[in-house]
Formats: sequence, structure tokens, C-alpha cells
Amino acid sequence: MADALVNWLLRGQRRRPQDALAHGLVDEIAADEAGLMDAARTWIAAHPDATQPYDRKGYRIPGGTPSTPALAAQLPAMPALLRKQLKGAPYPAPVNILAAAVEGAQVDLDTALTIEGRYFTELATGQTAKNMIKALFFDVQTARSRDVGDGHPPLERVAVVGAGMMGAAIAYVCARAGMQVVLKDVTVEGALRGKSYSAGLLDKAVARGVSTPDDRDAILARIQATGDLADLAGVDLAIEAVFEDPALKHKVYAEIEQVAPDALIASNTSTLPITLLAEGVSAPERFIGLHFFSPVDKMPLVEIIRGERTDEATLQRALGVVRRLRKTPIVVNDSRGFFTSRVIGTFTNEGVAMLAEGIPAASIEQASSQAGYPAPVLALMDELTLTLPRRIRQETAAATVAAGGTWQPHAADAVIDRMIDDCGRPGRSGGAGFYDYRDGKRVGLWPGLRDTFGGTNLDTPFDDLRERMLFIEAIESVRCLEEGVLPSVVDANVGSILGIGYPSWTGGVLQYINQYEGGLPGFVARARVLAERYGDRFSPPALLVAMADRGERFE
Repeated sequence: MADALVNWLLRGQRRRPQDALAHGLVDEIAADEAGLMDAARTWIAAHPDATQPYDRKGYRIPGGTPSTPALAAQLPAMPALLRKQLKGAPYPAPVNILAAAVEGAQVDLDTALTIEGRYFTELATGQTAKNMIKALFFDVQTARSRDVGDGHPPLERVAVVGAGMMGAAIAYVCARAGMQVVLKDVTVEGALRGKSYSAGLLDKAVARGVSTPDDRDAILARIQATGDLADLAGVDLAIEAVFEDPALKHKVYAEIEQVAPDALIASNTSTLPITLLAEGVSAPERFIGLHFFSPVDKMPLVEIIRGERTDEATLQRALGVVRRLRKTPIVVNDSRGFFTSRVIGTFTNEGVAMLAEGIPAASIEQASSQAGYPAPVLALMDELTLTLPRRIRQETAAATVAAGGTWQPHAADAVIDRMIDDCGRPGRSGGAGFYDYRDGKRVGLWPGLRDTFGGTNLDTPFDDLRERMLFIEAIESVRCLEEGVLPSVVDANVGSILGIGYPSWTGGVLQYINQYEGGLPGFVARARVLAERYGDRFSPPALLVAMADRGERFE
């Protein structure tokens, strides 16, 4: 029972059929439906009096019941282990599973099934299940079923320009999907280093038994590492993944057009406006943003960004590429930061701003974990490196001023600048950030945070800390919808969960507003309280207020 709980029931993981066979959950594995039927007939013929083990006289639960001394000694630790696993996040399923297993093991089978049914019904009819089913099934299916158009020539030969971490990973997923890939860097040595990323992933897959040497060799053979621009001749698609500098990107586009004038060109930029970058190409209607997320081989989302002049055919062809890569697309319109980078920036800024308010760092991390975020906010900042948001902030401020606007500093700005300039702690890649690191591994929050920023503010309600992070992302998403950056509610909910780690129990940024206690009016009222306490950034946008007044929801 302990093994079933710890290794199977409470983890909520997908497992391979081979795992089920090895642990006795199934008797045999078949390769296809015909093999399944043949194996079933053979098994039935060989076991004419077959019964389930638990229906046989004298059956005992393997490992014993909760009253068995060995198991009874372990059970008191189970709730603590479960709380550690969930980090306080509001996911009710593991709690109900544990309760059903322990209670059901102490009664007869029929009663146990009744107990399990009641716990399951509670989950299935609960708001969390409704949120997650809507987002992770219906919304995801809607996003994946977008029209890719008919009659567009297939994009078979792809160039990835820039063999750094992102470029190398994009080359891998394209080759894995069967595309021929030209991976170009400034030098062939740099391109080969990028190709070695694919080799490393494939070697691990072979070692785990989920791939074969032949498959590995076939995928690697589809990646051509080069430093020669001429090798890009004839590519159907060119994905640029170089440093976030418009001038450099424009130079790259000009080089691509020299040798592949008919190629569809895409940028993997995470913040720079696609319309701005399209000024560097001769056919802006065939230019689009394809924003991948790191690690590319694992992250299921691609954010497709339409520039002002991107045409429908280019969008459909981009959707076709994402479908071929077996990833989920969201489609957004152009703006600085698009949707995902813009919204996650509000989350990280909010966490850092709490430091400036003297809130203990451990409380900030605990609040983000209990809200359900996969990574605590300060730990995430360290992973991103503090220099990245500062550079984005500086570029955005310059663009705002150049457009005649006024730049409003955020409370997080001074904290980030001080960490970099005064403390010399730029994040994990620099060996020190909000956390200390030893041999590249996080070992704990930096003790100097208390002396540097204070940490004696114990008066802020913990619920406020948790909800500030959830609310600020939801409010910014409404602004994206209001401004036309987001074309649909589905894009917001899917993109927030699959791309930037918004807690899945919410159903996504806009579903979180729908399901908040009191619906949209309740959310608006709470947002106004937060705005009064912590700043105008929490003021509900006009679109949200109008929808609340009309009794509407985000659908």
C-alpha cells in the first residue's frame, strides 16, 4: 500500500505501459488492437476460472492494512510528505486519494468503492476539476485545432540561425519532427556545439530505453551544422534565434534573403515587436514571430505573433509548423513583450517588489508556492538572470519615451539594480542571486537579503501576498485582451498555463477571474482593495469593470 501511494497514486504522473507491467498492474502488453484481442483470448482460454485476486478467499492486501504495524508506522508521515510535495498549493485530488486509500483499506470492497466514489464525486464536481478540465482539455483542443489552411507547400527544409541554447533546442525539435535542418552559427565550431545539444538529448533517450541508436542516428543526420551562409540556399523556413538586438537581427534577415529569398522568416524573440523586426525584411507579410519556451524539447507551447503586415497564409503555415512539432500554439497580436513575456514580467516584478516592502524573502517564496506556481518567484528570477528583466525594462522605457509617453518605474527596479550593481549577484548563471549556490546547485536564500532590503515587515496578510501574484497576472491579461494583443480567452488561458507557469488549478489567467468568489464583481472588489493597499497597478481595467457590471464572464 505504501508503494502504491508514494510511487503511483499521489504523484499524478503519466507512466509507461512497461512500468505497469513491471509492477503487476497489467498482465501483458500488446502492440496493437489485433494483438490485444489475440492475447486476451489466449489468456481467457488458459484461465477459465479466473477471478480477481481480491475476490479469492483468504486474500490479503499486499503490504497490509493501516492496522498492520509496519504500515501503521509509516502512515502518520504521509500527510506531511504530501504537503511537502504540494508545497501548500490548493490541489485537492492527492488529499482525497490518500483519504480514500487509507479509509477504503479498512473495510470490505463494496464499502471501499462507496468511499472512493464519494471522494471522486467531490473532486469531479469541484471548481478545481472544472477549471483544469476546461483549460487542459477543451481550451487546449481548441488551440490545437486552428485552421492551417489547404494547399500551402510543406515546410520541409528549415534553417535555424544562431546555435546558442535556444537555437540548438529548436533545431532538435525540428529534426525530431522529420524536418531537414540547417543549423548555422558564426563558425562551424559554434554550430557543431549546438548540434551536440541534440546528441546529448538523444543519447539520454537511448540510455533510458525510450529510443534506439538507429532513431538517434537518423535524427542527427537531419541536422547540418554550418558556418557558411550559402548552405541556407533553398530553405523553406528560417528561424532566427540570435541575441535580442534589432540591428543584429536585421543584419541576419538580410543575409537570409540573399540566399533564400522565398523563405518564410520567423523570429524567436521573446520581447521585441515583430512589426519592428519586420522592417529588416523585404516581404514583411511573410515575417512572423515563433516564440519557443525553454527547455524547448519539454515545453509544450509556442507563441505565434502576428506583425501588423503578417498575412493569413504566413500565419497558417506557422500553425502548420507548430502542429508538426506536436506543440500547442497560441496566436497573439504584436506588442512589446507580446502576451507571455509581458504577463510573466508582472509576476516576477511583484515578487521582487515585496522585498522592497521589507517582506521576508522566505514568506514571498512560500506565498508563490502556496498559490500553486511551479517555481517560487525569487528562484525563478535567479534562473532567468536579473540582467534580462533589466535589459527589457531599459529597452521598453526607451521605446516608451521615444513614442512620447512617460515611463513609470516599478518598485522592483531599484531592488534588481542594487542586486546587480551593489551586491554583484546577477542570478544563478553568475553564481549568486537571491539564492546562494554551491557547485551550481541552489542551497538556500542569501542571508544578506535581510540586511540589504530589510525583512521585518510581518504585518502584510499572507493571503495578500499570495493573491497579489495571481491578481497582477490576471489584470495584465485583461489589459492585453482590452488592447487587442490577445484575440481570445482560450489563448490567454492556454498560454498562461503551458507557457509561463500560471497555476493550473485556476484554469488560466482569465478563468481565475471567472471562478473567483463572487465572479467578476468579486474579483473587481478584491482588486480595488489591493489597489488601495499596494498601488494603482491593481486597479481593474475598464473592460473588466464593464463586464462585471453586465454580469458577463470571459468565454
